[in-house]
Amino acid sequence: MRRLRNVIYVTTPEAWLRKDGANLVLEVEGTERARAPLHVLEGVVTFCHAGLSPALLAACAEAGIAVSLLDPNGRFQARVEGPRSGNVLLRRAQYRCADDAAAQGAIVRGIVTAKAANQRTVLLRALRDHGADQPSQVRERLEEAARHLADVARRCLTANDVALLRGLEGEAAAAYFAVFAALIRAKEAAFGFAGRSRRPPLDRVNALLSFCYALLGHDCRAALEAHGLDSQVGFLHADRPGRAGLALDLMEELRPVLADRLVLSLINRGQLRAADFVVEEAGGVRLTDDARRAVVMAWQERKREELRHPFLGESVPLGLLAHVQAQLLARHLRGDLDGYPGFVWK
Repeated sequence: MRRLRNVIYVTTPEAWLRKDGANLVLEVEGTERARAPLHVLEGVVTFCHAGLSPALLAACAEAGIAVSLLDPNGRFQARVEGPRSGNVLLRRAQYRCADDAAAQGAIVRGIVTAKAANQRTVLLRALRDHGADQPSQVRERLEEAARHLADVARRCLTANDVALLRGLEGEAAAAYFAVFAALIRAKEAAFGFAGRSRRPPLDRVNALLSFCYALLGHDCRAALEAHGLDSQVGFLHADRPGRAGLALDLMEELRPVLADRLVLSLINRGQLRAADFVVEEAGGVRLTDDARRAVVMAWQERKREELRHPFLGESVPLGLLAHVQAQLLARHLRGDLDGYPGFVWK
């Protein structure tokens, strides 16, 4: 099993990152604030205009440490990486699969089925843990949405057409987010949620979802490239210049497990309050610098939690799920597995 390595998240605008021997050093206004050996890192992510020395960038590229530059809202800006890893034959198999409707559909089926099933699990866990505290109308809505998601997952199992599967994925997302507000138990009216909004997020819940999805996106892209896959060429998401389609594919089945549950925990436990967000004049909402740091710390803690992987039958840290699924996808593309086993959360 691959060892879980660390990702450095930088949220301080005045930060400067440099190389010192075999270490990454973070300085703020000339004072060293943090230091980490390069061999324990798998990624560096900045959410500000932090500077990085050329020597550090070269060392990261040589060591296979991906460096991602995001804006303060978590939107991707750029990525620095070294020579591609993995076998060229694997990537050729990936491209052939992306051009083969039947092979493509089989992989998309696994992804969408797992996503719908995992969204259902989020609802069922909320009903199990807090259903007794909910008004009967709310419980009924959650139960109906869970049944709808189970039906979508069943229909996915017999679907082969990618367009149909994309439609089912959209249907599942609509059913899930239609009741997402019922999962938020915070008393503050500021945490109201009327549906997904992006670029920019228009409320605090959407701002937090988008930020966590950005964290997950980096991890998924790094995992795919670590296993020799081309993160740009996806199966569920159509090719588009500048879009990491396969990373978005991999994110879909992991969003409910890693990101959505974390968002709900941070809000429901009172770890984030209305004052932790900035409402901009144009209407967009973003996290404050301190709130981003708090979310990143919670994200790293969440990744250390373990669960039993249903396909492997062994305990896996949540932070390695993207690597496990990337490896399983690579094995399927090489012909070692008959199908791609999407991750279904129990």
